[in-house]
Amino acid sequence: MEKEKLFQRVQSMIISSAKKPKYTAISTVKIADLFNVKPDDVEKTLQELVNENRLKKSMLTDPPNYEIYLLP
Repeated sequence: MEKEKLFQRVQSMIISSAKKPKYTAISTVKIADLFNVKPDDVEKTLQELVNENRLKKSMLTDPPNYEIYLLP
């Protein structure tokens, strides 16, 4: 999976978010369908972006307790 394309997609999702602070919950299945790859590949690439400090990963404290992604 192309890391830059995924990062650009996630970045645009976060920037267009109306939430404060800006974040997005990502469905790896939907993203995998868009890029025609396996959901495991999307999860692995997202984790690489987090490890590179290009994205931050967190959990919502209130239900539903989604994993969310933010820009650093």
